[in-house]
Amino acid sequence: MKGTFHVPELDPEFFPGEYYGHQIFSDFANGWFALDRIMLIRLLMAVVLVVLFVVAFRNPKLVPKGIQNVAEHAIDFVRVHIAEDILGKKEGRRFLPVIATIFFAVLFWNVTTIVPALNISPNARIGMPIVLALTAYIAMIYAGSKRYGFGKFIKSSVVIPNLPPALHLLVVPIEFFSTFVLRPVTLALRLMANFLAGHIILVLLFSATNFFVFQFNAWTAVGGLTLVAAILFTVYEIIIIFLQAYIFALLTSVYIELSLHADSH
Repeated sequence: MKGTFHVPELDPEFFPGEYYGHQIFSDFANGWFALDRIMLIRLLMAVVLVVLFVVAFRNPKLVPKGIQNVAEHAIDFVRVHIAEDILGKKEGRRFLPVIATIFFAVLFWNVTTIVPALNISPNARIGMPIVLALTAYIAMIYAGSKRYGFGKFIKSSVVIPNLPPALHLLVVPIEFFSTFVLRPVTLALRLMANFLAGHIILVLLFSATNFFVFQFNAWTAVGGLTLVAAILFTVYEIIIIFLQAYIFALLTSVYIELSLHADSH
């Protein structure tokens, strides 16, 4: 089992523009529709998610069981413990489609980080976190604009009542940056950073196990330690898979709630 040890590299997956040999359709339309491994995983899990829910609800029963029961419990978790807890029953049900879509999309794209042969979350590359953050951002802007009108919503979000006029010169730019720039940026970066870091740590731990056990037999005991560490970190990643989906959906709900009450500083 000695084999040949290959140093792990990230360039072909996280910086694919220079590595067209790792892509398909790279010669079509000047590479606009090129698909690398991360994109294929992203599409695969999107199809799996859609198919699961279509199968679950194609012939719903009054007393659910099997996959319908699992799907209903999952949706009820998002509805009760995220949407309605933050937004209340009326607004929670109104924004449930976007919140649930974000939750399950993040969850399913996170899962692949521990799936053998896939081994990476598409959310570890910044593209998809940006799309998800923009979706949350648009929902936030829509909620406030629908209630107050766009201009009044922006003003209510950045202008704190009863402040001395001179302080507005300092506070308004800070509030604008915090509300309309920092929120989507932190949403995207938090998701990407968690799964990029997790992927790198798992790659290093399993690569170290391979090296110490199969390539450098004198250090097999150290290989055992790195293997245990890799298994424990995989268990930790399972927790993070769910936690990051929950946090992303929860913060989306919080931002929508803040938009709906933008005049209540």
